Amino acid sequence: MRYGKITSVLSAAAAAAMLLSSAALASGTEVATEKEQNFGDAGKITFCLDWTPNTNHTGIFVAQEKGYYKDAGLDVEVVQPPENGAVQMCASGQAQFAVDAQDTITGAWTQENPFPVTAVAAILQHNTSGIMSRKGEGLDRPKGLEGHTYSTWDLPTEQAMMKYVVEKDGGDFDKVKMIPNDITDEPAALAARQTDAIWVFYGWGYLNSEVEGVPCDFFYFKDIESSFDYYTPVIIANNDFLKDHADAAKAFLKATGKGYEYAVEHPDEAAQILIDSDNTGSLKGSEELVKKSQAYMADQYIADAASWGVINADRWNAFYKWLYDNKLIEKDLTGTGFTNDYLPQ
Repeated sequence: MRYGKITSVLSAAAAAAMLLSSAALASGTEVATEKEQNFGDAGKITFCLDWTPNTNHTGIFVAQEKGYYKDAGLDVEVVQPPENGAVQMCASGQAQFAVDAQDTITGAWTQENPFPVTAVAAILQHNTSGIMSRKGEGLDRPKGLEGHTYSTWDLPTEQAMMKYVVEKDGGDFDKVKMIPNDITDEPAALAARQTDAIWVFYGWGYLNSEVEGVPCDFFYFKDIESSFDYYTPVIIANNDFLKDHADAAKAFLKATGKGYEYAVEHPDEAAQILIDSDNTGSLKGSEELVKKSQAYMADQYIADAASWGVINADRWNAFYKWLYDNKLIEKDLTGTGFTNDYLPQ
């Protein structure tokens, strides 16, 4: 049972519906409410996640559970990413929407034949990632990494960012010992001294250190360099779908936004919806972390933006300008790859 309505409200709604119906008959036109929209095949949407369900995705599952997609005339299926990734699935048209991040999607747009996808909404307003280390060992600032081990994915952009923040803080990046990152439980790895520093997202990796009782330090990349305050994660869409079915795309993002707005106002309930919606089993045993993370994320989905989903052009462009200026990409991507046109205006 979703919501109760008192009799007077029902009566008023019925009367209004009769008036609308009469007016439509008199004018020979059809009057459709948001719930009555019929997008045909375009209303059957596949949404591909970037990872197993986590608090980045909560608003999507809330929108499903609360019926926001159904009310908008949409039939949305949420799927896990294939082996070759969510971006490829979206670009091929197998999914109309997917989750990725501004940094990791860069290669899709710099190749000779760019992938036909566009970022259409920011899930979080700010980059919440940074470096986590054991508490009190001096790694609460980038220079402190000198003489310590850092677990790397061996990615050019990742290592360039690490080098930049260490040197900006007056450190020598050559003195940072790089070791392969094959870690699945970051706090446990730090506690066992398998590594000294790991790149994590505050809302999951760092908060997990509190759940596991491992005292840790943390610094955000965005606090060291403003151009590193890029968008991660974002929702991307297939370009042909946007062109051919703009109304369905707008309806999808409006309903998704309602899901995230609900998560902002009701983080504990939203966390439980996420837990109950997870059909991968990945959240089993992590209920405390999910609720702790959701409380943090409630302040991150909209943060200082006017509304959920908005992408600030200056911040989007600043990161790509940094990549281009530092010769990490050969194509200048500033001013490309995103739009706010499909968000509620």
